[in-house]
Amino acid sequence: MRRSPTAPTSPGATALKLWIVLARAFDAVDRHSRASIARFGLGTTEFGVLEVLYHKGELPVCEVQRRILVESSSTTYVVDKLCERGLVRRRPSSADRRVTLLALTPAGRRLIQQIFPPHAVAMRRAVGALPPREQGQAVRLLRALGKGATQRLQGKTQLP
Repeated sequence: MRRSPTAPTSPGATALKLWIVLARAFDAVDRHSRASIARFGLGTTEFGVLEVLYHKGELPVCEVQRRILVESSSTTYVVDKLCERGLVRRRPSSADRRVTLLALTPAGRRLIQQIFPPHAVAMRRAVGALPPREQGQAVRLLRALGKGATQRLQGKTQLP
């Protein structure tokens, strides 16, 4: 009987299994994140904008988009809503007129200071199936995987 090219013993089978396991693990952890954020009446993109501004300070819109990994049209819509709610403010950059900077308002800072600690607890619980040492190993491995995949996508390295 002939084996299929993706049978469990084929060289590519482990890579495909990794992709499936990674996707399922992300989905499970992401469900924890979404549930935690939803308790506060926010969407994940809204939370992402507030969180990045809380931890990094005032940033250009394009940098916020890059850090929260969403499309620019989604970010624009979310930032509009956060500005309307008085949680984020926009201002033109004094160094470059083409750049718009985003920052938390005092109300935005109070909100994220209130909701980030319980969210961090929820995320620690979500990844708690791995002990801290293995979490560190996972961070290193996944960072290497992400960097390598990005380089291959950009054509900097070839597939073996």
